[in-house]
Amino acid sequence: MTSVVGSSSAVRESSGRPSGRWLGRFPCLDDRATRSALCLKLILVLLHVIFGGALFILDTELRRRTREHPWYTAIYLVLYLATLVQYFFTSYSSPGYVIDVMMAGSGTHATFANLSSFDQRQITTRNKNPSPSTQIVSSVWLRQVMDLYPPGFSSRTWTCSYCHIIQPPRSKHCHDCAKCVLQFDHHCAWLGTCIGKRNHCRFWWYIFEETMLCIWTGTLYIDLLVSKAMKAWWKDLIAIILIVILVFCFIFLILLLLFHSYLALTNQTTHEIMRRRRILYLRGFPSKVHPFSKGIYRNLIAFCCSCDDKHKLEAVPPVEDVEARAQPYTCIDVISCRCC
Repeated sequence: MTSVVGSSSAVRESSGRPSGRWLGRFPCLDDRATRSALCLKLILVLLHVIFGGALFILDTELRRRTREHPWYTAIYLVLYLATLVQYFFTSYSSPGYVIDVMMAGSGTHATFANLSSFDQRQITTRNKNPSPSTQIVSSVWLRQVMDLYPPGFSSRTWTCSYCHIIQPPRSKHCHDCAKCVLQFDHHCAWLGTCIGKRNHCRFWWYIFEETMLCIWTGTLYIDLLVSKAMKAWWKDLIAIILIVILVFCFIFLILLLLFHSYLALTNQTTHEIMRRRRILYLRGFPSKVHPFSKGIYRNLIAFCCSCDDKHKLEAVPPVEDVEARAQPYTCIDVISCRCC
């Protein structure tokens, strides 16, 4: 009783504050995680505005070139806007959740089509007395997922302790999203979403565009410094500070771009590289072999077309097939493009 009274008084106190009254007008901002994600988005947009706006304010030569050759600045602004659009496009995209695939896969089953909405919600929650229809749908998903794992594993091993659903291979529960994500890579705080099967390619394109924008903006700031036009000393100081920040951003972006390009070429995820020894079905594979790799060409096709086969689940390959791929290359393998 005391805890209830204390909690109610805390709610009244927070609603009495100016910030509490202001947030009460916007229910979407009641969640602290949502507010932090929006703040990060606002900070990133402001950084783009500061670097781009300061460039045109400080560089009179750039403004003159813009009047004489507007196409040059137009291309830069197109890249600038495309990067921001790609950021929000990736941020609000779905990484691919296990529950969505489970519902879609069970939706083709006649039993699932006849279920009530209450029974469908029971599939994703633990229920001590599930209905017979829910048990049938759960058994369909169980058979579908367990066929993807090597024999010898039980369903308890791959049951998420938070969602209470059986995870397909390469899936992981994200505590920030409170859902299990297909082909989980990582949770990006700047984007406010997980990077998984459905939006990994979009994330790569965002990093690529951000890297190109960083290079172009840094080049324009360097042109500002080396130009012989008369300008105040404080303009050079601001340009130097911004160039130093851009250099650090470029180093981070280019390393991130190269790393995720490597992941795309080898069909891996950040989670699989960082936690390979903890993932049970990957322990039996040679450390230098990528179990899910199908060759560079097919890996890129699967990476770029991940939205087309968003409901397709990958099975853990047999150890014999992976060991065969680990054999050294011969001249015939090179001619036949075995790596592709």
